[in-house]
Amino acid sequence: MISPQTIQQITSRIDIIDVIGEFIKLKKRGANYLGLCPFHGEKTPSFTVSPAKEIYKCFGCGRSGNTITFLMEHEKFSYVEALRWLAARYNVEIEETQVSDEVKQQQQAAESLYILNSFAQKFFATQLFDTEEGQNIALSYLEERGFTNETLQKFQVGYNPQARDAFAKAAMQNQFSAEVLQRSGLVVNRNDELIDNYRGRIIFPVHNNSGKIIGFGARVIGKADKAPKYINTPENELYIKSKILYGLYFARLAIDKNDECLLVEGYTDVISLSQAGVENVVASGGTSLTTDQLRLIKKYTNNLTIVYDGDSAGVKAALRGLDMALEESLNVHLVLIPDNEDPDSYVRLVGAQGFKDFVAQNKKDFILFQLDIMLKDAGNDVNKKNEVVNHIAETISKINKAEDFSKQEEYIRQSATLLRIDEGGLTNLVNKFIREKISKDEKKSPASEAKYIASQQTEQAADDAANLFLEDEFQEREIVKRLIEYGNQLLNEDKYVADAIYEVLQEFHLKNDKLDKIVDAYFNMLHTNGHIDTKTFLYSSDTEMNAFVAGLLHFPYEVHDWGRRMEGYSVKLDNDITNVINSALNIYKLRKIKRMYLELEDELSHEKNEEKYTGLIVIYKQLKEIERTLTSEMHTVYLK
Repeated sequence: MISPQTIQQITSRIDIIDVIGEFIKLKKRGANYLGLCPFHGEKTPSFTVSPAKEIYKCFGCGRSGNTITFLMEHEKFSYVEALRWLAARYNVEIEETQVSDEVKQQQQAAESLYILNSFAQKFFATQLFDTEEGQNIALSYLEERGFTNETLQKFQVGYNPQARDAFAKAAMQNQFSAEVLQRSGLVVNRNDELIDNYRGRIIFPVHNNSGKIIGFGARVIGKADKAPKYINTPENELYIKSKILYGLYFARLAIDKNDECLLVEGYTDVISLSQAGVENVVASGGTSLTTDQLRLIKKYTNNLTIVYDGDSAGVKAALRGLDMALEESLNVHLVLIPDNEDPDSYVRLVGAQGFKDFVAQNKKDFILFQLDIMLKDAGNDVNKKNEVVNHIAETISKINKAEDFSKQEEYIRQSATLLRIDEGGLTNLVNKFIREKISKDEKKSPASEAKYIASQQTEQAADDAANLFLEDEFQEREIVKRLIEYGNQLLNEDKYVADAIYEVLQEFHLKNDKLDKIVDAYFNMLHTNGHIDTKTFLYSSDTEMNAFVAGLLHFPYEVHDWGRRMEGYSVKLDNDITNVINSALNIYKLRKIKRMYLELEDELSHEKNEEKYTGLIVIYKQLKEIERTLTSEMHTVYLK
């Protein structure tokens, strides 16, 4: 883990204009900077960056955050990867917190493999482009397949010579240990002799999300006879095949931009499509899809289109992993390439635009396609048809997230029509599978399951009811915004802004959970450190909270210099700002009081007990009196 001291050093050196300016063109506009938003297509700039607050906000798509969240959103880094990227940029030496010897050994082993893989890629690239054997055997074959040198260099493709130990010798001469060489899969030990594992093959490096090489795929040249067509890196500290999608590093921005990921089987499919201009494409490497791979895709888009060969093997391969994709709430479509072609050959046949048009026109809904295939196989066999009904009901039951309820209903409706069965009966069957899954996964008894379902309904009702109180949202956001901006400043001679806000929030609680979480984090930091460093607070390890805070601190208008002085985050509070804080607190209290007496009015209309009714009337009058006092102080008439 990166130490807190290192994180503080990194965040203290961050220049948000410097970092974001690396990825998009920014123009100074008053105190802020403006550019075209990298998260959605736009022609008029609405992406605003504030160097004073160190936040960005797009007023087109609503994205907001700080420098770290920008790197995480744009480059799809993890929080730690973003910190390491910034540390490298600002020459901050990373200090790790104390870890066990076992973890330290794992880190060292992983770093050794990264270094070796980088060396291997350079070796293989040199062999492909700069040696007679590589040019005559491998490069000529790749050129015949239509690959340009520019594309091969982009994907860092190489060649391992046919000699038994050309790479092994080069690696040993560069002080790589036999142990690391064997663990990488590049070299094997046969009769106490280290020999190359991928000799005579074209090498395709596999990259992680930040562009580091984690392994290799090695393909025979031409058709394979007895030898396997592909050999892949064995699993090690870096290479875990269930968590890898080939080409994702190169495709991630295109996937985000197109809001769609095309999934193919092979390395050459990815490279051919990318070269043709279809860049939002990744490969599963011919293995069944895994949950981890699907979650990688979901980082960039919810729309997955599987593009496989049209033969029976391609269809079966495509259908594998369907249930997992549905559980991850992905919108899945299938495209089958016609006439014994694969994506690589088909894009060369029809061109980029032709390929895109074909995909757009031939997308099949995954569930309905599966149903169609199964019905054709079942024919008139009643037992097989019953199996189809059960199978499709179980598949639809995987769509069980609240936000996907309408999608589930539509699938039930369409499937019932195709199956020619009662829609209500299919709904009951789907619900049966959902209940069985809850009972199995959560190990609930029938009674507790009923309780669980009831609690879900209660939570939903609570959410619906919460929507009725959205008019409180603005005042709550305003209070929390003022806390972050001015909390460590004096409101008057003996009270800080944070103290004044804290007192009000103790009496009138926040309803928004996210805002409540921010306030808790703020006062925890205040009590721990005795002060608030707003910049440190903005760059907390909770990236979701960071983005939410940045949204609170957005800057739709530039503030005139009316006697107040801003130096970074330091704001000198004059009487004008003092009035702003007091006004915000009073309006917040008025809103909460109004909510309370509206609830009391409802309670009074239903109360039959005279004693309780009298007590409620007393409270109601007290609230109205507080309201009158506040409005009098503000010289305001507060209407229902």
